[in-house]
Amino acid sequence: MEGRDAGADAVAGPQVAARNGGGFVLSLPAKLSRYASVAALLLEHRGALDDPQQDDAERLACDLEALGPTFIKLGQLLSSRADLLPPVYLAALARLQDNVAPFSFADVERIVESELGVRLSKGFSLFEAEPIAAASLGQVHRAALRDGRLVAVKVQRPDIDKRVSEDLETLGELAEFLDNHGAMENRVDFSAMMAEFRKATLAELDYRNEAGNLRTLAGHLSGFKSIVVPQPVDDYTTARVLTMDYVLGTKVTTLSPLVRLEVDGEKLGRDLVRAYLHQIIIDGFFHADPHPGNIFLTDDGRIALLDLGMVGQLSPRIQERLLELLIGAAEGRPDEATDVLIELGKRVDGFDEAGLRRDMAELVVRYQRATLEDVQVGRLLLEVSRTAGAYGIKAPPEITILGKTLLNLEQVVRALAPRLDVNATIRQQSVPLMRKRMIKSASPGAALSTMLEAKHFAERLPGRVNRVLDALAGNELRLKVEMIDEGAVIDGLQKVANRIALGLVLAALIVAAAVIMQVPTSFRLFGYPGLAMILFIMAAGGGAMLTAQIVAHDRSRRRRT
Repeated sequence: MEGRDAGADAVAGPQVAARNGGGFVLSLPAKLSRYASVAALLLEHRGALDDPQQDDAERLACDLEALGPTFIKLGQLLSSRADLLPPVYLAALARLQDNVAPFSFADVERIVESELGVRLSKGFSLFEAEPIAAASLGQVHRAALRDGRLVAVKVQRPDIDKRVSEDLETLGELAEFLDNHGAMENRVDFSAMMAEFRKATLAELDYRNEAGNLRTLAGHLSGFKSIVVPQPVDDYTTARVLTMDYVLGTKVTTLSPLVRLEVDGEKLGRDLVRAYLHQIIIDGFFHADPHPGNIFLTDDGRIALLDLGMVGQLSPRIQERLLELLIGAAEGRPDEATDVLIELGKRVDGFDEAGLRRDMAELVVRYQRATLEDVQVGRLLLEVSRTAGAYGIKAPPEITILGKTLLNLEQVVRALAPRLDVNATIRQQSVPLMRKRMIKSASPGAALSTMLEAKHFAERLPGRVNRVLDALAGNELRLKVEMIDEGAVIDGLQKVANRIALGLVLAALIVAAAVIMQVPTSFRLFGYPGLAMILFIMAAGGGAMLTAQIVAHDRSRRRRT
């Protein structure tokens, strides 16, 4: 597919809506047209989710591309939401990439000079006019500083921040509308999801954040000699311009057979897996977009990690549980993996633990039996998230983000070393990683926190022990165990007894009325003995009342259930 001019996005949205709403959409004002475009997209694909087809999924990816950069980023976010979309949609959106034509060099020159406050010819000894890469948010040019150092300069598109802000406003209002009208049966908090998306997108628009990510990741991976992360040039970096080391190398997926023979692909692949496990389990800060275009083999035989606009962060608790989940799946222990999943996730209505354990066992067994070519840890995590959602567990988003990251990573590893057993590498690294986690948790800060907790415990212990001993000496010690609500049980038994007693009374009235019916009397009612008829009427009224109470109680119980 050829590059698309960013300006064409302005008409692409109405065209998407016009496909479903006719020419009426094209006559709307720009903002209303934007709303109509997104609404039409939602309506068009809402029904398709019930019966997902490959063509529908590919059309959604193309429509998001047509709507512009914000929606491309949204599609990339949705590709990690296995709890929202079926697998065929996740696969189509995972392949979604920026596909835009570069903007003019005149704009590049204007933006760089405005941001850096220096003429291009004064700040650089070389600045190539033709970009080496173009994306929806910006493009990259090869350049050289005055001292001859080769650099890559990423320049943001003109007015892209305004365009993205308008799109985020549209999506935010639509998310609020979906929440207020009970879309997805309130299983998804669209406003919260869009708030996270807004935060991540605006952070990506500030290139200073990416510069910080480059420095942080390089520090974390300093022990991996075969991994290189280009470093930013601080004096040449602003919110809209990012200048960093230029990497001399080739995309891993485009290596020639001759180059493959000259490098130890299996060692590089193993080091790359180890580096990502270190990022995820030890540091809790990882490169979240390792698609083939962002991983290079350098001319000196190392692996370069590029484009750190998108990173993932994990809390210490999530890190440890994810390691347990990966080990449980890799070692074929589905019960342990399911326990971790239940602990990490959030239970919703209809939680079915038995069904979840059954499907998780089948999933882990299938993963164990898979051939080397079919083993994909990232796909396993995405399936785990989807299975959890099907049985009433809302898995944390970190699992799906990590699943997508590992899925992309495995494509790169397969290109470097087709026969590398990623599963075995994870098992081999589990013990060293756990040891490093324990060492990290034993840091001076953690030790100080433990000492403070021990101090508070020691200060309060004598008083608590004295209270227990005083209560014991005064025969006032009570042990309260709540197994069931005895009050509710007694109330229930009382209701049963009352209904039985009322039934006996009604039966006695009917028997008495039948006996009196045979006694001659001058008091008649409806042509029958009056006293007998009165008893029959009382029994009928009591029976109707008892029946009404039973029906009303059963209905209220069903509603509560």
